[in-house]
Amino acid sequence: MGRKLLLEHAKVPGIRHIDTYIQHGGYRSVHKALKTMTPDEVVEEVKKSGLRGRGGAGFPTGMKWSFLAKPEGIPRYLVCNADESEPGTFKDRYLMEYLPHLLIEGMITSSYALGANTSYIYIRGEYRWVYTILVEAIAEAYAKGYLGKNILGSGFNFDLYVQPGGGAYICGEETALLESLEGKRGNPRMKPPFPAIKGLWQSPTVVNNVETIAAVVPIVNEGGDEYAKIGIGKSTGTKLISACGNIKNSGVYEIDLGLPVDEFLNSDEYCGGVANGKRLKAVIPGGSSVPIVPAGLFYKNIKGEDRLMSYESLSDGGFASGTMMGSGGFIVYDEDQCIVRNTWNLARFYNHESCGQCSPCREGTGWLVKVLDKIEHGKGATMADIDLLWDIQRRIEGNTICPLGDAAAWPVAAAIRHFRDEFEWHIKNPQLAQSKNYGLVKETVYQTV
Repeated sequence: MGRKLLLEHAKVPGIRHIDTYIQHGGYRSVHKALKTMTPDEVVEEVKKSGLRGRGGAGFPTGMKWSFLAKPEGIPRYLVCNADESEPGTFKDRYLMEYLPHLLIEGMITSSYALGANTSYIYIRGEYRWVYTILVEAIAEAYAKGYLGKNILGSGFNFDLYVQPGGGAYICGEETALLESLEGKRGNPRMKPPFPAIKGLWQSPTVVNNVETIAAVVPIVNEGGDEYAKIGIGKSTGTKLISACGNIKNSGVYEIDLGLPVDEFLNSDEYCGGVANGKRLKAVIPGGSSVPIVPAGLFYKNIKGEDRLMSYESLSDGGFASGTMMGSGGFIVYDEDQCIVRNTWNLARFYNHESCGQCSPCREGTGWLVKVLDKIEHGKGATMADIDLLWDIQRRIEGNTICPLGDAAAWPVAAAIRHFRDEFEWHIKNPQLAQSKNYGLVKETVYQTV
């Protein structure tokens, strides 16, 4: 099992509280950064580390920080995106629930690097109990002098606030998050200007994911070069993975990037293999918005090379045979799962969560749901409906202000690309397709055809 940079102390009794956290090395990065490093030196260590954004996009964090504008007399902000709403993703919740001070420590050190004296954690509205945990931990940090005026005698003043969202998935998009944080409807903004130039209250702002900010702590403690030694290629460090679906061991795992997918899925140290002795049918390795990959393309890429849990390896081959690391929401389907039914469920989610600002997304996601519902529930679908689905998703992808349109289109495109026969079977067998024992029924029909 790989090195634990983030979750090493997650199970220590009382680790939520600051005294226990400090006893296990907590807030060391704050002491090091504020007492021995300049803000630019902290940014440089993050650049050296090769840390990529852990929220899904995988953009180099140090580079993103370097884009932050620094006009005189205008405040800068760091905003933590804790609006974790991607189906299949729950690793940020785990980190905040068990190690709230790790996130707070990362916020202090990162804000110092960026010259931000006020920062915010924007947390998913449904995470009410986690919100309470963070508020209590922030109060402890103020009491210990890690937040407030002149922290550790360094002259650095810093205030941190937690803002719960209203339960909108769209607010996971950074500009929609900023709109919501300002008290407005969470509609994504047109870019440019980017948040680094005009973000929160039209001031320079960096928006980073929970895991990304937490990773700054070991980077500052151990050095960017040491962090970069973990992982493979441009996928450096460790990654939190939320594993769920038809596996023996669901949960949150911290892995070294570059771990073989076979080892992650089938090793007892991690997922433990497909549950109940079933065969693997497909995997969505990065949260519901990334393309599904059938079992035949999951273990090896189009060159016949073993796939790895890394940004490059999972995307190898493009959407024709690859997928994405995404947010690390690892969803496993066994042989009994209905791809059409699951695709219909995902389409309903994205249709419900669309802000409605862009016509392709507002109208297109609704049509995806209608056509998939027609196929799934035997409402007179024809083979032409599969081509209609393909045409709809094609008209959504790349034609919206924010990536929610792409997130809705990609699962449909990948499902048709890899499981078109299953869509056709539904259309030919409308009554059988709705059976609760779908896997058994479909297997029997295939054997008798």
